[in-house]
Amino acid sequence: MTDPTNTPPKKQHSGAPHWRKKKPSQTGFSSRDHAPAAEKTSEPIIFGMHAVEAALRNPARVIKAAFFTDNAERRLAEARGDRKFAITPVSPRDLDHRLGPDTVHQGALIEVEPLPEPSLDQLLTSAQGRPIIILDQVTDPHNVGAILRSAAVFGAAGLIMTRRHSPEPWGVLAKSASGALELVPIVYVPNLARAIAELREAFCSVIGLDGDGPEPIETYKWPDQVAIVLGAEGKGLRHLTRNSCDTLCRIGADGPLASLNVSNAAAVTLHLASMRRRGLS
Repeated sequence: MTDPTNTPPKKQHSGAPHWRKKKPSQTGFSSRDHAPAAEKTSEPIIFGMHAVEAALRNPARVIKAAFFTDNAERRLAEARGDRKFAITPVSPRDLDHRLGPDTVHQGALIEVEPLPEPSLDQLLTSAQGRPIIILDQVTDPHNVGAILRSAAVFGAAGLIMTRRHSPEPWGVLAKSASGALELVPIVYVPNLARAIAELREAFCSVIGLDGDGPEPIETYKWPDQVAIVLGAEGKGLRHLTRNSCDTLCRIGADGPLASLNVSNAAAVTLHLASMRRRGLS
């Protein structure tokens, strides 16, 4: 009897990929939308070379199927290693059809299971002085992905978001995060104000970033454990969120513009936190 654990990954060579064989209603993509990646998708998918490679290297990520061009399959062979999942050869046009003609997929798409979600207590336990990022209804997946990337670069402990009013953790978010989705844990909470209260009860200081904050973040005396709250562009922090924070700080600036994109604000603050944590400022 053949040992199934030694069976090589199934590679489908016959015809078009499965989504081309189904009716639009079966795939979740209608003929009018081409599954625009900026919108919520019907299934967890990851595309783009860096995002797919990071997922392949993450042992916690369950991969159900892969759709690679010949070139992408060669480039990802080392990252794939001996992982076993179905691989369907596709053309760039096949992926354009699924994702939309303007999506930069680089010839690689995988269907995945969502990553296991840690609890708030688990995130706090693992933080050990590293900052936690909290997002207050930041809905743009490009911004959230960029924040995850900065969080990975500057050693943040994780990200907290509400399940509602937040983008799904795959698709464009994964592409924008450029692999950081596999490295930075995300905690989903039903109520942000309640989560902030729990953090404060656990002796985590909560700083709200606000353009009108009374204290520059550069002069703030960082405590041992801190969480940084960022609000959506335009709206900023909601009233209840602002009132839930220990303090409000602003990023000091002396240029002709008064504000930063939320992902840039996160990068500036996380860099400052990293320097303070390492005793460099």
